[in-house]
Amino acid sequence: MEKVKNINQTKSNQTLSPSGRAGEGPRIVILGAGESGTGAAVLAKQKGFDVFLSDKGKIKDKYKAVLSKHGIAWEEEKHSEELIMNADEVIKSPGVPDKAELIVKLKKKGTPIISEIEFAGRYTNAKMICITGSNGKTTTTMLTYHILKKAGLNAGLAGNVGKSFALQVAENNFDYYVLELSSFQLDDMYKFRADIAVLLNITPDHLDRYNYELQKYADSKFRVTQNQTAADAFIYCIDDEVTAKELSKKTIKAKKYPFSIKQKVEEGAYLDGTQLIININQTNQTSMSIQELALQGKHNIYNSMAAGIVARLTDVRKEIIRESLSDFQNVEHRLEFVAKVNGINFINDSKATNVNSTWYALESMQHPVVLILGGIDKGNDYTMLMDMVKEKVKAIVCLGADNKKIRKAFKGVVENIVETGSAKEAVAASYKLASKGETVLLSPACASFDLFENYEDRGHQFKAAVRSL
Repeated sequence: MEKVKNINQTKSNQTLSPSGRAGEGPRIVILGAGESGTGAAVLAKQKGFDVFLSDKGKIKDKYKAVLSKHGIAWEEEKHSEELIMNADEVIKSPGVPDKAELIVKLKKKGTPIISEIEFAGRYTNAKMICITGSNGKTTTTMLTYHILKKAGLNAGLAGNVGKSFALQVAENNFDYYVLELSSFQLDDMYKFRADIAVLLNITPDHLDRYNYELQKYADSKFRVTQNQTAADAFIYCIDDEVTAKELSKKTIKAKKYPFSIKQKVEEGAYLDGTQLIININQTNQTSMSIQELALQGKHNIYNSMAAGIVARLTDVRKEIIRESLSDFQNVEHRLEFVAKVNGINFINDSKATNVNSTWYALESMQHPVVLILGGIDKGNDYTMLMDMVKEKVKAIVCLGADNKKIRKAFKGVVENIVETGSAKEAVAASYKLASKGETVLLSPACASFDLFENYEDRGHQFKAAVRSL
């Protein structure tokens, strides 16, 4: 049954016009009532806007409580066009695609549509450290935040991770923000400027949102550099082929700080044998052995380099950087050790929602793997995994509503390919296929929305199933 919050209940002290407008400032409509949308609504209300929030799905009780506390009008399980089309500006959730009918109508009318990040950025003078990339951005964001906090800096964590950026701007007064930014968030950012921009890599991901054109996706990622000046910094992986190719075509005004494990760089970070060198100017070098890094694996050397450069640019002491890079604990659902059951290791990498993330996960495995794959395919090219699968994977357990593409890709490559329809089934099947000394790896290479609420839900169900063995 459809449930709609009557906006008159929320704004009982205001007089609404027939169009639904209240007698306040400019009208802001927010589409999507998750962490991002709810935070944006609170900030907009605080700044004197006439605020209305609409979500086509159900709104979680915790967000309803926040909206009601702040007297914000909202509706759920519908979009009332008469209450939306009269907006002066729209803030949309990153999950709402541009081709959605309502977005098309708003754009045709000329209504500005922005992200929560763009909106919140107008109301803070904090230094913005913005991290994007197809893979590793959550780990790098959390690692960077860990270093800054350990150094005693007054920093907030937001974007695709942590609490809503807008809510933090409304309630806190941070000097720095470490923001993880997805391509979807970057697409709706226009005047926002990163003081320090980090681009980790560009590999095919979310291509379904970009007409399956890598160029459009790459352009989206490079929006992290828009509006930067010569006083700002751009940190990037010079080893990443797509990034290097795009750099040759683009004009970047910010000072560039590349990082590499293949070549020495003048300013940035590189490997000298097994020593990680961070060099911001010739007289101020930081070095440590890669064996000391808390995060092991080639991809994590890159993540550590990027976070280390950010730390040096924010004047964090060398000792703090070394200590932080060696004692950091990785985020949940990213190569997270769950348990050892009868000699079989179970690893939760539910956050791997694209092929490249799964490649990195397999690369770091030291023992034969039973790989749990599947979910909503985003235009995946599984040939990228073929060599790694041949080398390390003894069986594949499919966890998804439609696994035809996976079965077709690995038929004849992996002898055992099993179909399952729940985390519990997948864990039980994997346990039977694995032997002592081997690893069961949940690294799906796909989105989770066919069987789960999100990748966190998928990871939690996987862990619960492992612990019930």
